[in-house]
Amino acid sequence: MQAQLSRSRPIMASVTLAASLALIPSSLWAQETPNNYYRAELVILQRLVDPASIEENMAGKPVEPTNTQSKRLWVESESGARQTDLNLVSRNNLHLGEGANRLERSGHYKVLASAGWYQTFPPNRKGEPLRVAVGEWLTEAGQRAIEGQITIDRQRYLHVNVELNHWAISEETDTLPATPASERAENSAPVFSDGTASSANPEDRESMADQTAPAYTTRQAPVELVTWIRETRRMRSEEIHFIDSPTIGVLVFFRKIKG
Repeated sequence: MQAQLSRSRPIMASVTLAASLALIPSSLWAQETPNNYYRAELVILQRLVDPASIEENMAGKPVEPTNTQSKRLWVESESGARQTDLNLVSRNNLHLGEGANRLERSGHYKVLASAGWYQTFPPNRKGEPLRVAVGEWLTEAGQRAIEGQITIDRQRYLHVNVELNHWAISEETDTLPATPASERAENSAPVFSDGTASSANPEDRESMADQTAPAYTTRQAPVELVTWIRETRRMRSEEIHFIDSPTIGVLVFFRKIKG
């Protein structure tokens, strides 16, 4: 029995080593680890709460549109297909993976995106925004419920700037001016069977249009802002950070890769 245990130790060591090496990107085998090389991890969560219970009044807040030409971190199309411009690792290999699983198992959160990748972040680096579009598909508006961008800068420390908006279909209605009377009159002239328009007096046609067309129209406003995140947080390597709003949460983790 003792001999069997002794022989199994080298085997277990080999399995452990192989599992560890499998997590290293293949690009690192061809060259030494570059300076300021990190593994970045982001997990985006939705807190499962009733929007009616949120006390924040975000309606009418001005929101700058997201640049749709910026690099994609995690963008889901209407069909649910994920689009990204990064070489993402599997969720099972994330340091944040188990924490995200625990939050989801609690029944209070839903994981919307779990992204991990390797990248150099040299000092004084001005990062470019990474676009995010996740959550429920809002058919009336043709967009995802949670949209925005995340930017990673490096000064002396890493800084993560999160700008995410949580949208919902609005129950409000917009009042829109109807077509001007002169245009309505132009289109309201009777047409004879031979296809020619009548020669009614323009003032008479305008009067008829005013009697038959409303002065305004209404339509349902597409979306309204539920909550948002607007926060920049300084990061320390090997520490888990949580940035959140009443309905959105972002877990962040960085690990410096040394040769």
